[in-house]
Amino acid sequence: MPQGPPADGGTSRSRRSFLRTGSTSVTAAALLTTGAVVSLSGTSATAAAPVSTVAADRRAGRPVALTPACDGHETPAAMEGPLFKPESPPRTDLRTPGVRGVPLDLTGVVYDTGCVPVPGALVEFWQCDQNGDYDVSGFSLRGHQYTTTRGAFTLRTIVPRDYAGRWGVRAPHIHTQVQAPGGPVLITQLYFPDHTQAYGRDFAALNAGDRLINRACTIALAGPDGGRYAGAFDFVIATTAPTP
Repeated sequence: MPQGPPADGGTSRSRRSFLRTGSTSVTAAALLTTGAVVSLSGTSATAAAPVSTVAADRRAGRPVALTPACDGHETPAAMEGPLFKPESPPRTDLRTPGVRGVPLDLTGVVYDTGCVPVPGALVEFWQCDQNGDYDVSGFSLRGHQYTTTRGAFTLRTIVPRDYAGRWGVRAPHIHTQVQAPGGPVLITQLYFPDHTQAYGRDFAALNAGDRLINRACTIALAGPDGGRYAGAFDFVIATTAPTP
């Protein structure tokens, strides 16, 4: 029988064995399709980013409001998309050689619907790169981790770019799966504020034109500071499967 994640939030067991211990009921349907996506070209002007205290508050150990606030409801689910790959490596830094995008340090906490932190929760991320391309042959910008004893996670990655696919132009987003030990899987996508500045793209226009976007899943973003962003997003998940 596979062992659970260490108390310090390590990654001693695989994603597959972790999922096997949980419910087969998921909160969003996976699309069983395949295919590549292409990046877009062109540039446009963006507005200046407002100042956020998220990163400074977290570094100083000051309380930070939940992003979004926990109100007893789960973080909204979204489609998995066609480019998920199982067996991602356990890591908190998704940047691999060849990735040259705008750096993003993302932190957060996984809460249950009672607003209590969930230790040992599986958090998986995958996304496209600075050109709007997904790595379909390897695991660049893909990985999973477990939350610490305080339910926290930390991710080092880049701001993804928009791309054109079967659903039209997709705004920059990060795919995520979150699961409490033995609980159902939450599949969702995280988005960026309209004021985000990266790759000369107009994030406000991209967000407005994406018919799949859910603004409730917008990352709280600070920066850019020295060309780097700091973001925060706190997940709220169910820890038991709903009764049939």
